[in-house]
Amino acid sequence: MVNKIKNFRTKKGFTTKEFAEKVNISVSHLRKIERGEGTPSLKLAVRIAKELDCTLDDLFF
Repeated sequence: MVNKIKNFRTKKGFTTKEFAEKVNISVSHLRKIERGEGTPSLKLAVRIAKELDCTLDDLFF
């Protein structure tokens, strides 16, 4: 799944580790999601969007 999580995360100034802690997942899981090798659950996707102050549409569409 193509997404823009990494772009939004870096614009907000979060490191991978900082952001993974904020959304309560492992760094490796976040990296997989950012590379499109993993798909977040809807619940996790909502948490990510909330932390990045954007919508799911902004991240995934």
